[in-house]
Amino acid sequence: MQKLLLLLLCCLPNLILGQQKGFVLDQSTKAPLPFASVYLPGEKTTVFTNIDGSFEINISQQTQKLEISYLGYQTQYVPIQPNKLIKVYLAPKAENLKEVAINTTYLAANKIIKEAIAKKSQNDPDLKLNSYQYNSYNKLIIDNESQFLEFNQINQDNVAIKTLIEKGRAYLTEQISDFAYNKEEGLKETITATRTAGFKKPVYQLLSIKVQSSSWYKDSYTIFGTSYAGPLGNKAFKNYHYKILDTLTGKRPAYVIYFHPKRQQVVAGLEGILHIDTTSYAIQKAKGQLKGNLIINASQDFEYFPSQNIWFPTAQSLTLKPGKHQQEVAIFGGNIRLGNISPTSAERPLYLKATQTNQDLIFNKPVSITKNQSAVTLLEKATQQPESFWQKNRTIPFTKRDENTFTSVSQRIEKENINRKIDIVENFKIGYFPISFLNIDLRKLVKYNNYESFRLGTGLITNDKLSSNFKLHNYIVYGFKDDQIKYGFGGALKLNKNNRSWLDISYIDDIEEVGAYQYLTDQQSYSLFEPRLVNINFYYKTKEWSSTLTHRFSPKLKSSWQLSHSTIDQTTNYRYEIDSKSYKNYQISKVSVGLEWSPFSEFLTSNNKIIELDKNYPKFSLQVEQAFRNVLDSDFSFTKIGAKINYSLQQLNQQTTEVILEGNYAAGELPLTHSFHAYPNNPTKDALLQRFSIAGIRTFETMYFSEFFSDKQLNLQVKHFFKSWYLWKYSQPQLVLISRHAIGDMAQLNNHINLDFKTLNHGYNEAGVEINQLLMGFGISAAYRYGAYHLPNFEDNISLKFTFNLKL
Repeated sequence: MQKLLLLLLCCLPNLILGQQKGFVLDQSTKAPLPFASVYLPGEKTTVFTNIDGSFEINISQQTQKLEISYLGYQTQYVPIQPNKLIKVYLAPKAENLKEVAINTTYLAANKIIKEAIAKKSQNDPDLKLNSYQYNSYNKLIIDNESQFLEFNQINQDNVAIKTLIEKGRAYLTEQISDFAYNKEEGLKETITATRTAGFKKPVYQLLSIKVQSSSWYKDSYTIFGTSYAGPLGNKAFKNYHYKILDTLTGKRPAYVIYFHPKRQQVVAGLEGILHIDTTSYAIQKAKGQLKGNLIINASQDFEYFPSQNIWFPTAQSLTLKPGKHQQEVAIFGGNIRLGNISPTSAERPLYLKATQTNQDLIFNKPVSITKNQSAVTLLEKATQQPESFWQKNRTIPFTKRDENTFTSVSQRIEKENINRKIDIVENFKIGYFPISFLNIDLRKLVKYNNYESFRLGTGLITNDKLSSNFKLHNYIVYGFKDDQIKYGFGGALKLNKNNRSWLDISYIDDIEEVGAYQYLTDQQSYSLFEPRLVNINFYYKTKEWSSTLTHRFSPKLKSSWQLSHSTIDQTTNYRYEIDSKSYKNYQISKVSVGLEWSPFSEFLTSNNKIIELDKNYPKFSLQVEQAFRNVLDSDFSFTKIGAKINYSLQQLNQQTTEVILEGNYAAGELPLTHSFHAYPNNPTKDALLQRFSIAGIRTFETMYFSEFFSDKQLNLQVKHFFKSWYLWKYSQPQLVLISRHAIGDMAQLNNHINLDFKTLNHGYNEAGVEINQLLMGFGISAAYRYGAYHLPNFEDNISLKFTFNLKL
């Protein structure tokens, strides 16, 4: 027995696997050779170098040499050097017909890619299969092991590969999901288990990130929310060069096709390889890389299923590490250090790695998917699954170091108060600052306008720490110029468990802008600075009771239903005259219904949250208001309708076009307070420099305040954003071209007394240009007024302003 054990110990070194790492470079230029073939002759194993020429391959003690080859270069055999980093220099082949051979290789590759694109309907699972189902296990880590080495960090041929060993990783999350697809409803994910080191509740900031696309057949491939041109997309040959690197043998032989961007400065693209089946022209394996602000490595493996004659993805991985600008990945929605992969002077660069495996695949069996079901559904029990459930469903090793992460990260999160930071960041985005069970309403703290001058105050609203079933809210502010206190208060009650219906009853005693039109369903947003408010001087006083029911029929359709009664007084000499009676003060009772429909967006739903994952356009808003005479002493009867279409086209060339088309209509006894303006933003001052201020987001910069009012109007705004230039962290200039147009009319023009204004019946036109993000969120804007309302003094048609776009 002792002799047998001794024999096993002697043989053990020959069974132990290790790794050989190195770089493959051009002998003359010393430039890296991406996707060169690294082959182990004895073991018939092949890997390809990365975009920086680096590689790593598993070896056994019996392995003696590597075979390194690259198209157009002489093949080289290199001896194994355990525990050392090797650099291999390949010499170009001296062939007279080299150029002809390369051109032929490119033509052959193009022919293969053209065939692969033509047969996507036979190979893309979404196109070929009527339905499919599978479950997946996903593991995402952020770590600082120094196993990723860059060529420019290596100064000598023999460098020891060191690994930093710690008790735990910097960050770890794992997730188990069920996927179901049919042609009618598309692909739906149900998260059955999720847990994140250091957090007891779901980390929605992570769940809502699209880490990596599941298909290379589409026109674009997404990595952490950024889309890159797909190598098999409809514009493949416009965006990529292709060439054959190798042909792999086996039961299903494959061409190895190398692709790299044709116009990287214009269209975002990846560099990589595709293994294309020589018979079906389906993808057997795909790998894409990018070296820039981030160093990206994305790969996907496919398995062949003879029963369906299809290659289906069974595993994918994504690795991110810092690039030339030390780009940050804000896992938790802000620059929280735990979620970054940017290095500091005191520690090694962090890297992020996400790995997913798919198993238990079922094809073309009936799949039950609820109509309008969310793209992602988080089960209520997903964060409460026992360890036995995880052990049963894990398909990727869960090491002792992974176990220790949950302890070490929990301690770190508690020490650095990460939960508090996340809470602050998420609330700050919508205008709140949380303190215990109360949120301070930041929108009420300080504002400035021409009527009140400085408007200072405070607002409070309760949060889930007090109750998740009801909320109380109030505010009080003081205007220094008008010397008046304004205030409001109210409460909201949740009507159902899934958080989709709330009833709010409120009272306000405040001022409102004349002609402003607000959609009840517009999502609350917060800006550090609201430029239009500074120059507004035409307000009316209102005391209003309102009861508002908000209900979400589905993730894509939300509604708001409101009953309100207002008592209105003027701040100027304006009077509304009708039926031989002049009104300064009046009351209005009305019913309002607002709808917002996002038919093409994708959502994540849980028992208490609905999150928009992908904002897809167009989006539609509709609002109808009806005022009733003699209801609670109401003085007028009128009908108002507002409709809005938002559209945004984000192109792979990193340019975006945004379009807003809005129409407003009113009929009946309509005082000017409840009419429409077209979002003017030009101060009524004589000199051009006196009008210098801050440009708005969707405002007419050359239109003067109170210049136009309408009871029927249509306005169109188009903005085209060019690709940003990266100068440094705080300066990323972006050119924006703007075109704005409005037309309108007023049926009862003579009923409005003591105020001179015009209608838009001849059509208003404005063209502008912005250069945003010049420094710390500031930029410059210029606009010119032309057409029917062009003014005699040339200077009066021009606006020059700052822009301010700070990304929170």
